[in-house]
Amino acid sequence: MDQTDKKIIEELCSNSRITMKELGEIVHLTAPAAAARVQKLKDNGVIQGYSIKVDQAKLGCFTYAFINIYIEGTYHQPYLSFIQTKEGYVINNYKISGDGCYLLECRFPGNEALNLFLLELNKYANYKLSIVIN
Repeated sequence: MDQTDKKIIEELCSNSRITMKELGEIVHLTAPAAAARVQKLKDNGVIQGYSIKVDQAKLGCFTYAFINIYIEGTYHQPYLSFIQTKEGYVINNYKISGDGCYLLECRFPGNEALNLFLLELNKYANYKLSIVIN
């Protein structure tokens, strides 16, 4: 991977909908050459996919929270099964080292939904809640 590939990745991270013509102009390549570079990055597994940013508040999700999960013992399957049923709220479930066993990244339509989630969660694990202010 050379500097041109790195610049291509940087530009695609900034705007994944950029045209190959625009990308080529930025990295001083023709559109076909830029497209070939992007395809090679995909083929080599460097680029694994594209995503979009969504304004969650406009979708009705106003409460953003990080939840440190603490599970005693080594049997985590009931917790993991519970989390899989909460895809509408759970953005990411990270297995972590240090303070806790998992770190949940979640969005809720409001505090009532968060409270109900925490009541259910308490059946499977202890937790420490951090609400995102801004």
